Amino acid sequence: MKRSTSKTKECSFNAEDGYVRMFLRGRPVTMHLPDQQRESYSLDHKGALPDRKLKLQWVYGYRGRDCRSNLYLLPTGEIVYFNASVVVLYNTEEQQQRHYLGHNDDVKCLSVHPDMVTIATGQVAGNSKDGKLLAPHVRVWDSVSLNTLHVIGMGVFDRAVSCVAFSKSNGGSFLCAADDANDHVLSVWNWQKEKQLADVKCSNDSVLATVFHPMDANLIVTCGKSHINFWTMEGNTLTKRQGLFEKHEKPKYVLCVAFAENGDAITGDSSGNIYVWAKGGYRISQVVSGAHEGGIFSVCVLKDGTMLSGGGKDRKVVLWDHDYKKQADMEVGESLGPVRALAEGKPGELFVGTTKNAIIRAAFPDTLTPIVQGHTDELWGLDVHPSMEQFVTCSQDKQVHLWDTNSHQPLWSKTIEDPGRSAGFHPSGAVLAVGTMTGRWLVLDTDTRDLVSMHTDGNEIISNIKYSPDGNFLAVASHDNFVYIYAVTENGRKYSRVGKCTGHSSFVTHLDWSSDSQFIVTNSGDYETLFWEASSGKHVTSMDTMRNQEWASSTCTLSFNTFGIWPDGADGTDINAVCRSHDGSLLASADDFGKVHLFSFPCSQPRAPSHEYGGHSSHVTNIAFLHDDSHLISTGGKDTSILQWGV
Repeated sequence: MKRSTSKTKECSFNAEDGYVRMFLRGRPVTMHLPDQQRESYSLDHKGALPDRKLKLQWVYGYRGRDCRSNLYLLPTGEIVYFNASVVVLYNTEEQQQRHYLGHNDDVKCLSVHPDMVTIATGQVAGNSKDGKLLAPHVRVWDSVSLNTLHVIGMGVFDRAVSCVAFSKSNGGSFLCAADDANDHVLSVWNWQKEKQLADVKCSNDSVLATVFHPMDANLIVTCGKSHINFWTMEGNTLTKRQGLFEKHEKPKYVLCVAFAENGDAITGDSSGNIYVWAKGGYRISQVVSGAHEGGIFSVCVLKDGTMLSGGGKDRKVVLWDHDYKKQADMEVGESLGPVRALAEGKPGELFVGTTKNAIIRAAFPDTLTPIVQGHTDELWGLDVHPSMEQFVTCSQDKQVHLWDTNSHQPLWSKTIEDPGRSAGFHPSGAVLAVGTMTGRWLVLDTDTRDLVSMHTDGNEIISNIKYSPDGNFLAVASHDNFVYIYAVTENGRKYSRVGKCTGHSSFVTHLDWSSDSQFIVTNSGDYETLFWEASSGKHVTSMDTMRNQEWASSTCTLSFNTFGIWPDGADGTDINAVCRSHDGSLLASADDFGKVHLFSFPCSQPRAPSHEYGGHSSHVTNIAFLHDDSHLISTGGKDTSILQWGV
């Protein structure tokens, strides 16, 4: 062995030829060093932790698409709700958020204790990076200090905790929960002692709500697919009485349950009917049939005893008096979606959560102000504005949002014809390009959101779309293994194809431009790094020109300056995105385990040390520093969330 070759567990350095070789699942990946580093480089140098850290500053979006009863107003003036694995406490007056970060995967349910301070949240089973399952559980925490008080049910729940509720009458000392096991097990806990008191198989069908009766801590009501059950707890046994629909229409789903002041249970169902179940009984004592067109996702009894109901199909919020007579209604706009959750706000106002992941501040007769908006389907597309505190996201929900990082609201939103996958601003900021899942890509005016241009290249995912630093070219990277290159004129308004990069044997995943706009470097699904001449799309094979090239960005996960992000034994799909700060000192990565990592740049020592941050559920799909490096933006795939971090 020549003295000039050194080796660590998964890496080797060949000084003579000036390259480092690492292995991803047994596949060799070769990365060439710049000439000035060939003499001094050693694999044994230890990388340093970055001197800066991240702090979660803002969570965009709300999980309304498939969760319920997850929006409440606290005495602090904050609304509490969740998205991804973060529970958000949002003071809408002061425009400030606090975050409970105790969970390690998607939160699915939430309950506020009668003391209005203690909160319980339940989560799904997660995956850790060593392939272990993280157990679903309930966390009980203090909403003032954000301290975790108790962790309940580790190893007891299966798949996910889908419903959780505190008892109301005995000082709130019980907690009930339903999990996502085949039998949807209902369990009751003394949460302060973290001790299980009783459990029972609840139903083979889905259970959508479990709540304690407000006047009886031994009575629990559950509802879901074609059932409502009244459970009595005696000692450690739970006995069920089924609600009888008798002569009334039996709904496909009983979707929600709340309680009137006198203890009657009130249910909303998938047929649009409200049924009242007299206290202590399991028979229907009153019916409001056709209260809504389509399902009723939420019923909320207000402090004055009147009631709100929220409709799915008709998107209406209806106010009912004590005798269940309709007082008023208002309709949520189609773009914001069906009503999912209702919460009483300050006198005269209410908060509405929707299935399109928005939260609206509302007041009768017709005031509806969106205060939280988000995507509703898998999210990958992200880019930051070249000079302003703005960023763009596009998702498979066919929405493109241009966000303002100060107001945390979309400056505009646009619906496009295809599911979105990638986005890139022109260096002037005047236009932005959006790549879709179908091979189509479009250019939008950033001021007017008008369509400037539309093209189709191949019929596969456009995984990456990036303008050259001088704004004269656009590279369009596709899952069809090609990169299409366009000449750009008229400040981003005119496009003509000048080249096609052919040579990858797998889909193109990442690309960067050289600082002089002459070259492109690309990564592919089979861990290959290739270099191209921009003006022609010609494959460049000579390393002597490429190894000393300066790159305008570092988003390729496989390069000499970024390979330290890879952990031991990683699969090449474990890290979805990487991004260098504009000042060149930091590197952030987004992985498949819900984590954002912050490294020092360059990151060219094997397994470099990093700061690690949770908040997303599984896949973090993309990451970018704002133009002034003041913030970092990260996007979640399935959790559809956008997190804004202070740097």
